[in-house]
Amino acid sequence: MPVSADLAQIFEPIRGDLEAVEQEFVRHIQSRVALIPEMGRYIQSSGGKRVRPAVLLMASRLCGYTGDRAVLYASVVEFIHTATLVHDDIIDGADLRRGRLAVHPRWGNDITVLLGDYLYIKSMAMALTQDSLEIIRVLCDVTLRMIEGELYQLTKTGDVDITEEEHFEIIRRKTAFLFGGCAQIGGMLGDVSPEHADALREYGYNLGIAFQLVDDLLDYTADATALGKPIGGDLREGKVTLPIIFLLHRGGEDADRLIRSVVNERAVTPEQWREILRLLADHGATDLAYERAVEYAERAKTCLEIFPPSRERDALLALPDYVLSRDR
Repeated sequence: MPVSADLAQIFEPIRGDLEAVEQEFVRHIQSRVALIPEMGRYIQSSGGKRVRPAVLLMASRLCGYTGDRAVLYASVVEFIHTATLVHDDIIDGADLRRGRLAVHPRWGNDITVLLGDYLYIKSMAMALTQDSLEIIRVLCDVTLRMIEGELYQLTKTGDVDITEEEHFEIIRRKTAFLFGGCAQIGGMLGDVSPEHADALREYGYNLGIAFQLVDDLLDYTADATALGKPIGGDLREGKVTLPIIFLLHRGGEDADRLIRSVVNERAVTPEQWREILRLLADHGATDLAYERAVEYAERAKTCLEIFPPSRERDALLALPDYVLSRDR
């Protein structure tokens, strides 16, 4: 999928570095087992916005770092993120990823699980080529939290009574901590004060929550072709996200009965889907969820006030606005 003009503009200062991350991915996916680079190339060619590595690269530039370790750690982050996607698609039974066949329906679950394992271990092996135990500790911590988030989400799959706080706990672990780690590592490379590194971590953390809230919203607001996956997938997989949590609080018995039916059946008819969209609109549930995303995007921007004006700070300030405007 081509990167939107807005995103290309935001990432312009680090375009060369992002291209270097792509090359690093290809270089490190090489193996005597030909299947690994073949699958790696397939995943890479499916596109993706590379927001996480871009946050790391831009944060390191913001903090005055000019060496080549930023590209390496940005590549490590992309390996970790890719590993989680590969495993998540198997867990969710999702056959499409970014508008094309996901890895597991093409190569099978057994091979795909092992590829995800390979990507995780490879990421840590790449990180260990450098001498920074502190950064490796951050990477291990966010990876463990992501896996915990996936496990926790599985315990809540099919739970129509999930609370808002429980849902946010999933978002924090599955998405926000990695975004926060990316920005924090950028600061650590720049050798800034702990206060500045913490501000960057909080920036990434809040950006990550906004990113995931919008991602969840797109399941109810986006065009299926633009989104690159079937609409209504979350609900059919038993995932009750913020728009539905708000609807269940506001929609009365009709909404409750309808949502429970879809979640229990793991299927939604076109008529049911139209009714869900109508109820979401009538009760302002999607608007409310979007407002929550805006809150976190604004918090992310506030975290950057500690830094002096610069082109890199402007780019990081523009990213939350891009996240809020996403339609895919």
